[in-house]
Amino acid sequence: MFDFKSGDYPKGPGVYLMHDAKGRVIYVGKAKSLVKRLASYFRSMERHTPKTRMLVARIARIETLSTATEKEALLLEASLIKKHRPRYNIVLRDDKSYVLFRLTKAHDYPRLTMTRRVVRDGSVYYGPFTSSLAARRTWKVLGKAFPLRKCGDRTFTNRIRPCLYHHIGQCLAPCVGLADAKAYAALVRRVEMFLAGRAGDVVGQLTREMQDASQQMEFERAAEFRDQIRAIEATVERQAVVLPKPVDLDVLAVAEGRGGLGLGLLFVRQGRLLDGRSYHFPGLGLEDAPEAVSGFLTQYYWASRFIPERLLLPWALDDAETLESALAERRGGPVRLGVPRGGPEKQILDMARANAAQARPEAAAGQDVPERLKRALHLSAEPHRVECVDVSHLGGKGMRAGLVVFEGGVPFRDDYRTYTFPELEGSGDDYAALADWARRRAEAGPPWPDLLLIDGGRGQIAAVSAGLEQAGALDEFPLAGIAKSIGDGSGPDRRAGALTDRIFLPARSNPLPLKPGSPELLFLQRVRDEAHRFIIGRQRKSRKKTMISSELESLPGIGPKTARLLWDSFGSLEAMRAASLKDLLGVSGLGKKRAEKVHQALQSLGGGN
Repeated sequence: MFDFKSGDYPKGPGVYLMHDAKGRVIYVGKAKSLVKRLASYFRSMERHTPKTRMLVARIARIETLSTATEKEALLLEASLIKKHRPRYNIVLRDDKSYVLFRLTKAHDYPRLTMTRRVVRDGSVYYGPFTSSLAARRTWKVLGKAFPLRKCGDRTFTNRIRPCLYHHIGQCLAPCVGLADAKAYAALVRRVEMFLAGRAGDVVGQLTREMQDASQQMEFERAAEFRDQIRAIEATVERQAVVLPKPVDLDVLAVAEGRGGLGLGLLFVRQGRLLDGRSYHFPGLGLEDAPEAVSGFLTQYYWASRFIPERLLLPWALDDAETLESALAERRGGPVRLGVPRGGPEKQILDMARANAAQARPEAAAGQDVPERLKRALHLSAEPHRVECVDVSHLGGKGMRAGLVVFEGGVPFRDDYRTYTFPELEGSGDDYAALADWARRRAEAGPPWPDLLLIDGGRGQIAAVSAGLEQAGALDEFPLAGIAKSIGDGSGPDRRAGALTDRIFLPARSNPLPLKPGSPELLFLQRVRDEAHRFIIGRQRKSRKKTMISSELESLPGIGPKTARLLWDSFGSLEAMRAASLKDLLGVSGLGKKRAEKVHQALQSLGGGN
């Protein structure tokens, strides 16, 4: 067991990182007093949960980082957990940002858009929707009911004729002066009322206007109001009323389920249940629930997410005050963590608990895959972090390597990377690219993978091994290769189903006898396919950008340097075409004369306004 000496650690607040014998971070925690918290791990071992006993048995070194306050320690802990993904932490592997509706308010003619990020610019946000399909369906309904502009600010400024949305009755065309400012403002108010949960008020107002239009024999206008009412009612009836007051809150509950701890999260907006999500933490029990809840709150509610003013929890947290302060800083306003008030809130908490009890791991099929991989690939431990590298080029040009990462059986896209090799341009040498990539991966350092999968066979494995050996990192993690095999060995056979995959290991001449269709092979194929999809997508994007850059550089007044300035400022050819002279004058590095030439040249490409 680790030889803990209290005199080696500070008494103040901070964060501690526990390392195993291989130097990997296996746990990150925070404490008001570091020495007291660390000492608690090595006293009364029989009182610890099974997870904590396993953790303590693997500690080889403890590193501490002191902070000025407990809140700073909380924020640093969340950041380090996201970076290291420690095995014994409650790690939220859901990296998706859910869809929100955003009503811009800074513009004279606001528009309603879908977004996945919250920006503190005065806009009104509504959501979240865990299903982007459901969100888009609702957005389309609202677009028909409230014909606000759909175009972006840059396009709005440069447009000279109405777009298609105006011709099909879904935009009042304020971009070309066809919209009455008062009528548009009335639409915006109705949208705000709807998003604020006052759909009944909106329907009542539209009903009165429909009746007035009908009495004045303006039947087409009355029909428009009728269609708006139907669209709103169809949207609202899908949302159940769960609280008597129009409040916004997120409801979080936990329950012990099959094989682990479930966490249910419900989104209540203006008293209506909008959506929900459940999470599963395998191998944990109710004794781990307090840590699970605190860890979830700090990892889930980042500044770019929608954070309601109130979060409903099953019990009061010991560090509630610190959490409230940290979340309020991210939200830009007060946040309260509390237990249910009255019967309706207890009922919605029970609903969240029922969802938590039904939570299952995202990769429900083949939950024994890590153990199967450990046995099949002769690994020392079950692989949690799996990395996969794939090299791609087109006739030797545009040589690139793509790295994808899976953690806990699901993609961890924050760690995806693309590598370029200008020195190998035109060579088509995959082996040289893999060796160079391996050296660069070793230089990047931890977190190391528990398994590095290479798209290729023995030759590709040898190239990666050589690169790692040169960098002194050959023994840091195990390697495996996945390569296609044609037929049964008796000759080429490209019939459907004859193409299979074989798995190779560095010290083995023959492929491993993994059964086709087995869970472990299917998982490795899934990881390889994701790496292939990722690098091919980056290749296509790069080639498109290169072709457009060549087209740009063929225009008078635009060379490589100017093309780079345009790309950095506008990001797409469409945005360049739509840019006004004033926009171009705002680009750092473009003088007035060059901006005029560039503007004229861009208009010659067509598609400009």
